[in-house]
Amino acid sequence: MKRSSLLSLLDSYIPTEGLETEMYLETKQFINDNPECFERTLQIGHITASGWVVSPNRDKVLLMHHRKLDRWFQPGGHADGDPDVLHVAEKEVEEETGASNLKLAKDGIFDVDVHLIPANSKDPAHYHYDIRFVFEGNPMDELIINIESKDVQWIAVENIHLYNNSESLMRMVGKTALI
Repeated sequence: MKRSSLLSLLDSYIPTEGLETEMYLETKQFINDNPECFERTLQIGHITASGWVVSPNRDKVLLMHHRKLDRWFQPGGHADGDPDVLHVAEKEVEEETGASNLKLAKDGIFDVDVHLIPANSKDPAHYHYDIRFVFEGNPMDELIINIESKDVQWIAVENIHLYNNSESLMRMVGKTALI
């Protein structure tokens, strides 16, 4: 998958109205304008991929407490040159949570988000253009906590707002009932 493949994948996705549509269009423009969009070294921003992992009956979601950002999020990470964003999302979920035997719960993209990552000692502030997929996982799988997380938990969908009530996560909560 190259930039053109990601653009085709985006072309087959219909974002929700409002903010997600704006971020979707911004992401397509970013990809068109930046041939190196999959590289972390692109300091203005880069493509990332993440997985919204739901339980088989869709009543729980797997979240991780991100160590650097000190907030709960879905697992995901940098493409680091890999243009196959579905592969990146699945790999990141497995590495960050230990969840295995994931099944794609819905073909294609589940959500698109653009968010600012604050500056830190190593990197200037920059944007993540996050391509999100929804997977089904098994809440009985043994989970791991790696260096990037403080905790990993299956959280009841109706309680996610107690962990992170951002527009981004709440948008995916709303979509969960539709899969």
